[in-house]
Amino acid sequence: MAGEPEKCLSVIGFCLICLKMVASAKTAPEIPTIDQAYSKISNSITVEWATVPGATSYLLTAKDGDTVIETIVSSSPGTVTGLKAATLYQITIRSISAAGRSQASPPKQAKTVLAAPILEVSSPSPDSILVQWETVYMATGFSVSIMQANGLGRIWKENTTNTSLTFSSLDAGTLYTIKAYAWNANGIPGDDSTCNQRTSPRAPANFQVSFDSGTLKASISWTPTEGAFNYTVMALGGSSELSCRTSFSSCTISSLQCGTEYLISVLASNDAGCSKSTSEVTLKTVACAPGRVTIQEDPPGHLSVAWPNVNLGEYYVAFVKSDDGLEVHCNTSLTMCDFLSECGFTYFISIFAYNKAGQSPLGDVFNYTTAPCCPSDINPVFVSGDRVEIVWSPARGAELYETKAVDGYNVIECNDTAPACTLSALECDTKYNITVYSFSEVRGSNMSCTSRIITTAPCSPEIKNVSKDAFSVINVHWRSTNDDATYTVTAQGEKGLYRCSSKGESCTLEGLPCGSAFSITAVAETQAGQSLPSYSVPLETVPCCAAGLTVTQVTQSVINVSWTLGTGVQTYVAVLESQAGQSTCHTHENHCLLGCITCGLNYTVALKAVSATGLTADCAFQSYSSSVCCPLGVKLYRLGPNGIRIYWQASRGSANYSTDLYGSKGIFTCAPSSSLSFCDVTEIPCGDVYTVMVSPVAATGLKLTFCPQKIYSVTCSGSTLGMVIYRGKRNEDRKSSR
Repeated sequence: MAGEPEKCLSVIGFCLICLKMVASAKTAPEIPTIDQAYSKISNSITVEWATVPGATSYLLTAKDGDTVIETIVSSSPGTVTGLKAATLYQITIRSISAAGRSQASPPKQAKTVLAAPILEVSSPSPDSILVQWETVYMATGFSVSIMQANGLGRIWKENTTNTSLTFSSLDAGTLYTIKAYAWNANGIPGDDSTCNQRTSPRAPANFQVSFDSGTLKASISWTPTEGAFNYTVMALGGSSELSCRTSFSSCTISSLQCGTEYLISVLASNDAGCSKSTSEVTLKTVACAPGRVTIQEDPPGHLSVAWPNVNLGEYYVAFVKSDDGLEVHCNTSLTMCDFLSECGFTYFISIFAYNKAGQSPLGDVFNYTTAPCCPSDINPVFVSGDRVEIVWSPARGAELYETKAVDGYNVIECNDTAPACTLSALECDTKYNITVYSFSEVRGSNMSCTSRIITTAPCSPEIKNVSKDAFSVINVHWRSTNDDATYTVTAQGEKGLYRCSSKGESCTLEGLPCGSAFSITAVAETQAGQSLPSYSVPLETVPCCAAGLTVTQVTQSVINVSWTLGTGVQTYVAVLESQAGQSTCHTHENHCLLGCITCGLNYTVALKAVSATGLTADCAFQSYSSSVCCPLGVKLYRLGPNGIRIYWQASRGSANYSTDLYGSKGIFTCAPSSSLSFCDVTEIPCGDVYTVMVSPVAATGLKLTFCPQKIYSVTCSGSTLGMVIYRGKRNEDRKSSR
């Protein structure tokens, strides 16, 4: 039993150890202790401490009044940044682990060092550098040192309580490094600042100037100077200031002004500034070309050129070049020259001035244009009643030609740039004094040109009337105002051209064909030319008559009149006339039917041709006798077994007749003797149906076939004598009368 209490105590002890381990695992890390806190840079404080077991990082805190700045670092030492210079801060530290943060360590005070002075450096001269800065908070003094940037040579160091310092006796054009810092009342130095500054270069020496008179450029060269980056050449003269900038030991200044004296200097420069010029050179350029040149032509053919004196000019040369390429010149120490000139030329005049530097640049080129020459070879190429077209050889120097035509009081003008002109609105059959003047915009018109007389073509005649006599001769009459003109009348149509001529006011056209339309015009002609045709007058000849008039009897009361067509006819009028009256027919065809004919009567047939305009030609007359009337009462009688007698009643007047019987077994014809009204046909078969027609026979022997036909049936039974049975007219329905 004694063993059980011991066993129980062991269990309790083990539980206490476990509880202790659990409590230890949840406890924050230990509080670190700051060994020291110091400042080497004006915006930070560095803190050192002993490492805390279990800590993974540390929280540094810098406090200045209400301002708190915290920084987490991983190990000692640690730095708090972003602080103010020359400021006292309370520094604390906390350790951080997975269990949390420790309490803050006991504070330790530390003060940031002074801020670095902000330097402004310059090189006021080639052997000095000026260093300037603003006051630094809490500073009681400053230390400034300077040395060549390449590390060669000595180091100059100066302490001062001022805010500027000058280092002298330096090398020109050399790069120096300047370093400065401030200290406080305890002598503790603050941040330092460093910058580089180069001393300005010395002025270049041994420079030379050469001048190019053709391009008005000056080339300047010199000996290079130590430490110079660039060189600037200045040329001052009159009111102008020119310069060029280069990194080499030579430079060219262009655009110099003529007639000007320049003072030239050279400056060297680098990033420190410019050198001071110690020497200058004077340069005289060429003289300027003379301006305000006056040119006069007095008398014509003589040019006088004058100009004023120019600065730096010693003598002058005047060049005069015509627009055909010929050039002359005049060399003089005076200010004028004389030259010969011709009409129609433009002269280009240049004046050059000379001195020891050379020829002046080309100034303004002056020009003078003499009066244009007069046109020559004036010739008319076309002359009409109201127009004259003339051409001429081009005149030298002429830009425009002015043509005038004068007939006493009236003046017609024409302006053109071409050597040709058409004068319009002239009077026909009139003499004009025509002059062509040459004109240039600079000199105006040459009024000394000669004139030429040209007469316009005759006036167009006016046809007053066209008449025709009984023999179809055409007489044309016109009105004329021309002197000594010959007139030609032309009749033109589809069938040809017909003319007649006269010096009077009428002529006769003969032989014009019928049925034709003509256009008649008249033209006047003189030595000056031919007039325009007169207004045309239409002429239509009578239509051509028809030929071959034929009259044919169509029915007992209708005839057909036919003819051949004639030329120029639109319609025909056929007239049938007798003592009983007149019958007419209008048609555009070549035949016409005329009715109401009385049989056995004499007629007169006339034909007239009518044109589209109503002209009428009486073409043909012919006598015509109408046929006798058709017989009436045609009947058939049997004459024995095979004979037939055809009987009819003759019409008035004597006439011959012919009888025809048409049957299926043949045609049977008989012609009675004159004055008889019956006719016998023997040996005619019976038992057939016959068509019977009794026709009058004209005097010409022509049988007329327009009389009515009748149909009869001739049977073979019955009496051998008696009337044959009538079956009806032809073309009617046949009915048996058996």
